Amino acid sequence: MNLHEYQGKDLLNSFGVEIQRGIVAQTPAEAVAAAKKLTEDTGTGWHVIKAQVHAGGRGKGGGVKLAKNLGEVEQIAGDIIGMHLVTPQTSAEGKLVNQVLVCEDVYYPGENETSEFYISVLLNRGTGKNMIMYSTEGGMDIEAVAENTPHLIFNEEVEPSTGLLPFQARRVAFNLGLSGKAFKQMTKFVTALYTAYVKTDSSLFEINPVLKTSDDRVIAVDAKVTIDENALFRHKDYEALRDIREENAVEVEAKAVGLSYVDLDGNVGCMVNGAGLAMATMDLIKQAGGEPANFLDVGGTADAERVEIAFNLILKDPSVKAILVNIFGGIVRCDRVAQGIIDAYKSIGTIEVPIIVRLEGTNADIAKKLIDDSGLDVHSVVEFQEAADKVQEVLA
Repeated sequence: MNLHEYQGKDLLNSFGVEIQRGIVAQTPAEAVAAAKKLTEDTGTGWHVIKAQVHAGGRGKGGGVKLAKNLGEVEQIAGDIIGMHLVTPQTSAEGKLVNQVLVCEDVYYPGENETSEFYISVLLNRGTGKNMIMYSTEGGMDIEAVAENTPHLIFNEEVEPSTGLLPFQARRVAFNLGLSGKAFKQMTKFVTALYTAYVKTDSSLFEINPVLKTSDDRVIAVDAKVTIDENALFRHKDYEALRDIREENAVEVEAKAVGLSYVDLDGNVGCMVNGAGLAMATMDLIKQAGGEPANFLDVGGTADAERVEIAFNLILKDPSVKAILVNIFGGIVRCDRVAQGIIDAYKSIGTIEVPIIVRLEGTNADIAKKLIDDSGLDVHSVVEFQEAADKVQEVLA
């Protein structure tokens, strides 16, 4: 579950991570009020206005701008709220901006120069350890840094059973070239950041940039936080942070009815029971020359109602040119699934894309006869290869 920047910052701050302070606003008037409040609380004269969408690269798309007075705060907020922000991480249509974060200016003059760093915390699946990835090249695309200057990226692996040790936090600060007060502030920052990552059951923290201010404070200027949805049962309050406006509408609808659905970019819709079989089915589609349009696991109770819901979800995607139903009848009987497909087909009405059905397992022979005798435009197959050949045929 992705969080907005302001939500991620609030979460980090609750664990002692120092952040760039800000107030979220839904309208230009609220943005002006937020700017006035920040000026009272922090003394900041300038403000940064940031679009709040679940996508990186907002600055490149015009979603992050500096306002030097209240008039500019109102104007910039008015320009950003309601725009469709296009970034390297969005579709060509972009994402609708519903709110902005009005932030204090932390690039103020002082005795020392400011420095920007990149720090993220994530799981290294190869080693089974948590990893702090960091670089002196903050504010830049980390992918470009990795490609062009890989020697500027450092990794600190943390054994989950022991947690981040003090010498590791100090090593991060040392590799970032810090000393004195900034060194101490960075070790404190990294320690608090790692604690927050573990305690919130997150799958990713990405802070870009982490700023060393001119008076040697170390603060999070941005925050990309992804919570592990499988751990939400331990954090009931985090569920309220979900912004379904930022999520795929079909995936939200599927989740509401208890279906596992992930939208993809292909042309063959998939309806399968079981995650392993679903993955194998997507491989099958690829081998047949198609591209899977979705991952859809209807579970072990593939009755007529769930099958109809699944068909409707798949058919919401205009790029779907065929549908492959691949069900293994272990717990559920294949003849019941077949009857569910027939009932769903009739309930929906005209389905203009070819449907290929493979039902294997308990009462598979009865299921095939039901499909073949239904008179519907449904292709019944038995073997995996038959399914692949039929997918190839209907896409030709």
